[in-house]
Amino acid sequence: MTTPAPDQTTDALRPVREELLRAAHADAEALLARTEREAAALLDQARAEARAILDEARRQGESDGADAARDLLVRARSEARSRALAARRKSYDEVRLEAAERVRELRGTDGFASLRERLEHRARVLLGAGAEVSEHADGGVVARVPGRRVDLSLTALADRALDCMGAEVRSLWEP
Repeated sequence: MTTPAPDQTTDALRPVREELLRAAHADAEALLARTEREAAALLDQARAEARAILDEARRQGESDGADAARDLLVRARSEARSRALAARRKSYDEVRLEAAERVRELRGTDGFASLRERLEHRARVLLGAGAEVSEHADGGVVARVPGRRVDLSLTALADRALDCMGAEVRSLWEP
């Protein structure tokens, strides 16, 4: 039996990666719309609070009020930014969880046995023929040799696919 080259293994996983990316994009677009609405509402609320603070500061005195308003506006903007970042983080976490759930659904497909064999083969290519390979609870495999471990579980593969998207994932919820 001839061992396929690592790039052939990568090619074999391309349809899985592409489906993960497509599903992640679709899910992220829905999450992005919701996150944008929440972020806009938070920004509107922060702006309204900043305006109210500014009006009160003007009533207390022009020079003292202007300084206080600037400080409060900076804090309000900082708070709005923190909330927007938290909403983006939540969106990313939801995309990550959805991608992991979707990829775990592969366990129920006809091609899963073949995928598992390819993952096991890839683990042995990475760690050597003597690697101890075991089934992962989420699907996929984990392989070990003394001092080294390779996680080719479906969840880890979904996480790596999102990581490989880098800025492309962030673009799903940024304006």
